[in-house]
Amino acid sequence: MRDPQNVLNSLTRHSVDPNYKFEKLYRILFNQEMYYAAYQRIYAKPGNMTAGSDDKTIDGMKLSLIDKLIDAIRDESYQPYPARRTYIQKKNGKKRPLGISAFCDKLVQEVVRMVLVAIFEDQFEHTSHGFRPSRSCHTALMQVKTTYRGVKWFIEGDIKGFFDNINHDVLIKFLEERIADDRFIRLVRKFMNAGYVEDWVFHKTYSGTPQGGIVSPILANIYLDKLDKYMKEYAANFDKGIRRRPNPVASDLASKRITLVNKFKIEVDENEKRLLISKIRAIEKERVQIPYAEDMDSNYRRLKYVRYADDFLIGVIGSLDDCRRIKEDVKNFLNDKLMLELSEEKTLITHSETAAKFLSYQVNVKKSNLTKRDPKSGRLEKIYNKRVVLKMPEDRMKTKLVEYGAVEFTHHHEQQNWKPSSRPKLLNRDDLEILSQYNSEIIGFYNYYSIALNAGAINTFKYFMEYSMYKTLGRKYRLFISQVIDKYKVNGEFTIRYTNKKGEQRTRVLCNKGFQKQDEAMTARVDSLPKLT
Repeated sequence: MRDPQNVLNSLTRHSVDPNYKFEKLYRILFNQEMYYAAYQRIYAKPGNMTAGSDDKTIDGMKLSLIDKLIDAIRDESYQPYPARRTYIQKKNGKKRPLGISAFCDKLVQEVVRMVLVAIFEDQFEHTSHGFRPSRSCHTALMQVKTTYRGVKWFIEGDIKGFFDNINHDVLIKFLEERIADDRFIRLVRKFMNAGYVEDWVFHKTYSGTPQGGIVSPILANIYLDKLDKYMKEYAANFDKGIRRRPNPVASDLASKRITLVNKFKIEVDENEKRLLISKIRAIEKERVQIPYAEDMDSNYRRLKYVRYADDFLIGVIGSLDDCRRIKEDVKNFLNDKLMLELSEEKTLITHSETAAKFLSYQVNVKKSNLTKRDPKSGRLEKIYNKRVVLKMPEDRMKTKLVEYGAVEFTHHHEQQNWKPSSRPKLLNRDDLEILSQYNSEIIGFYNYYSIALNAGAINTFKYFMEYSMYKTLGRKYRLFISQVIDKYKVNGEFTIRYTNKKGEQRTRVLCNKGFQKQDEAMTARVDSLPKLT
């Protein structure tokens, strides 16, 4: 049996040739080592302890199961179980359906996923960030921040019910562009057609990727890679000009400055030199208030595009009519080529000085009249002018605190007041579990918004969470907040003492890190692949 990594490396080497078609992939699923590797990848995921429609979990794993799976796959009698449907709460109060696959199906899907990633990953565009190795929401946002400088318009793209509306026949056609193995294709189709069980009733699936399946993210990326490539080609045709036409007013001021600087170099009279310095600084102060180039230059256009899963953001240097045409062209492409519908109510055209929404961040282009003097050249320069600014939405903390049940609201003279609240659902947990819950929620919230310009506002979030924890412990032990603080604070820090499994005494404190803005997304904050349930 070949080593799994060697098998995958072999596929990856051939994937760089866009004309190469992969044959005999199905026999890879006869390799026991592939299933051992798949098991190692997924066994530690907590969701795998949730039983699927076969009522089995990963702790029932046996080597004989792999042999049975291989035998069934070899004679093509293998048939995936329907997913067991459950629901998770969305931010808007609605519920999103989630399927829990049978464990044996997760194992097979993970092998299929590894094969598909080896084949397709290197052909994906750099503008795609969802569910890919070493990529995340943060990498998508950082690409927007670094490449959208100076854009005038945003188009906030949203595909209506994307994961539920992927057309099976279209997806199979995309797979067949690189895969010439009918048995492997039939196996993928079996997963797509497996259906789901809800309230003990079986439902067929006629569109969409496998409900909650491990293989779903890579299939979704294969599908939307066509959109990425379309937008790459569209941008190449849309972009126009090398640089914007210089602003004649700015150019005139620059010329006057050069003339004065040259006079200063040859002037010997100190009074005249001081006068020239005064004039030069006056020109610099006026110059930084005027754009170097003309914003309305019709001979200069640019289009930028970044996608995360089914959300995408387009940045446009051009006119409003250009944006309307781009939106219509994207809508037609999705409808004609991908059989998908662009959500009209969520796909908005927004001026870049007004915040657009992307991945729960506010994105806009900062236009500032503030100036500072460059320490090297001595010239006045604008601060953050035409640069992309990422901010945490003002209502995000409130929404998250309400979601956790950590805040309650009172009204006084038509004004809404926030008040930390206890969380009854945590009362049955021990002290260490309660502290760990709050720490994970505070740190998780900060980790996501750490690249926001207003990340420091998370101190307010931490305050409400901290006093919510005090109230929860006070309710648990019937203590006042002051008594809770006296009981648990050590050297000014909220501290829980506990004994670990080795019998050693340990302490854990409430998160006390500063919530400063991070200049770049840390590589550790990437999607954990695959997304499992």
